[in-house]
Amino acid sequence: MVRMRRRELGLSQQDLALTIDSGERFIVDLEKGKATCQLDKALRAAAALGIRLGDISRRERSTGGGGYQGLFDD
Repeated sequence: MVRMRRRELGLSQQDLALTIDSGERFIVDLEKGKATCQLDKALRAAAALGIRLGDISRRERSTGGGGYQGLFDD
């Protein structure tokens, strides 16, 4: 979801990293779904892209998924 939205907005990984005051490596790892303890950065990235937790929750219910893996899927 992060990668898809970032691309829709025409942002590079570096652009998003700069927007949330993070390194590009974090964005790469986030988009790959790497487990991270940096929830604050993940939430800042989602917010910068206009993704709300409710969007993720609705997507998970509609696809039958569980957890927050939907944040990372395209």
